[in-house]
Amino acid sequence: MNVRDKIAWCTVILLLCALVGQRLMRVDSSGTFPNRSVLLICPYSAGGGSDMLARGLARAAEPDLGQTITVNNVTGGGGAVGFVAGLLAPPDGHTVTMITIELVSLPLQGLVPFQPDEFAPILRLNMDPAALAVRADCPANTFEEFMEWSKRDSKLSVGNSGPGTVWHMAAARLAEAASLEFNHVPFGGASHAVTALVGGHIDAVTVSPGELRSQILAGQVKILGVMSEDRVSYSPDSPTFTELGYPLIFGTWRGLAVPRETPAEVRAKLAEVFSKAAYSTELAEFADAAGLNMALASGSDFALQIKNEKAQIASIMKKLGLIYEK
Repeated sequence: MNVRDKIAWCTVILLLCALVGQRLMRVDSSGTFPNRSVLLICPYSAGGGSDMLARGLARAAEPDLGQTITVNNVTGGGGAVGFVAGLLAPPDGHTVTMITIELVSLPLQGLVPFQPDEFAPILRLNMDPAALAVRADCPANTFEEFMEWSKRDSKLSVGNSGPGTVWHMAAARLAEAASLEFNHVPFGGASHAVTALVGGHIDAVTVSPGELRSQILAGQVKILGVMSEDRVSYSPDSPTFTELGYPLIFGTWRGLAVPRETPAEVRAKLAEVFSKAAYSTELAEFADAAGLNMALASGSDFALQIKNEKAQIASIMKKLGLIYEK
């Protein structure tokens, strides 16, 4: 059994566990929506950018929803388990899923039994670029010095949030653009990768600037380059890779979705409540403090973006040998 088949089987087992859990959660959904608390599934570990955004949004949306919103971290399979848990939930609006770009990349790898259009997007919340970061005491203070270090010490260990995830692709794109070789080290989420970096277990990470903010402000890590058009406000001395001569613009997005069978009126209610929360001063201040780049878009525009990005992500992944072809 090859590595891909082992990953696929592990994913299947995790998905079956998610199925059992969701079946046990099914309750009577009759009545006016919402008639009980809402579950917001975050497919990634606590402390990462997706988790921080989910919790901030839940707090801001609860007053208008009139019900408690509970964030549940359903992790595993690079986001696959959480996505499937969301798809298997009753399509009544009482379970909402935080979706990310992995919703597009995972099916392309043949690791999940679903396609992106099985979700109905409700709202895009933000877009974050990838950043290359090292520990503050790392001898490399610039990307040029990092390149010299990489070539001198063979393959540096670069952490990401899981095989085939956006931060894995970001590291691979950087390695290709700069003619470097990395030892890609997967973790169960960006926060785990950052913790490993601070602890000295890996040499660098490629995650979003927001997932590094607290460590940057604490003087524990430093960003050597950002895959965006603009520099990060709380790390103004860190250049963009375009400034460094590598025109890399790449990152992730986060949003909310429900199973596509969810009634239109329920989707509209969710969009109304969460949009109001997303535009609130409370969430704006929270996102700014967390280093999350808010970039709101309607459900229809978000759905179109996901559809258009599928071909682009497929092209990137095929070049990197991540596409599953029978």
